[in-house]
Amino acid sequence: MALIHRATLSPTKLELLTAWLPGRPWAAGAGALQQAGAYRFDDPAGEVGLEAHILQADDGTVLHVPLTYRGAPLAGAEHALVGTTEHSVLGARWVYDGCADPVWVAALARAVLAGAPQAEELVDVDGELVPREPTARVTGSGSEADPALPEDTPLTPLDDGPTTVVRAGGLEVIVLRVLGTGQPADAHVLTGRWGTGGPATLAAVRPAP
Repeated sequence: MALIHRATLSPTKLELLTAWLPGRPWAAGAGALQQAGAYRFDDPAGEVGLEAHILQADDGTVLHVPLTYRGAPLAGAEHALVGTTEHSVLGARWVYDGCADPVWVAALARAVLAGAPQAEELVDVDGELVPREPTARVTGSGSEADPALPEDTPLTPLDDGPTTVVRAGGLEVIVLRVLGTGQPADAHVLTGRWGTGGPATLAAVRPAP
């Protein structure tokens, strides 16, 4: 369950991404961005917000950008800090590239390999939790056991063309940053649909070589 507050963020998520993305090799030259969809995973500990954004660029490029939201800095993950924002309900939030956050990578692996569902989204409206339809739907192709990756060690993702590759717990996790650019071979995948977009492969997981 993802609890969503009716709150303001300063700066907004899109403002943070607009400042951060030009420095990413897979997003260079994409131009102005608008939100096309988003999906969330659950953090079993209930501490870290896990949300992946699907962004449409002026030139037609569709980007896939997972983020995590934390109430304190993630030690050792300075290289992956997207920025900080002030949440009108939760206070200061540290926003990280999800590919470097072990909690997001573990949640992605659960979804891809074990078929764990995306988070149900509930909005707090004057103390009542009201379901909200996600703007993107994702499904994993696997039916294996939970891979149970460690969630306490920051990761070092490697950008590789239109993808980002992460090695964790004997697995190779591949996040497609630019959608529609192919599908990794010999892997279970996460497929997404949003608005009029998709189906598209968003990520893949396979044994590390």
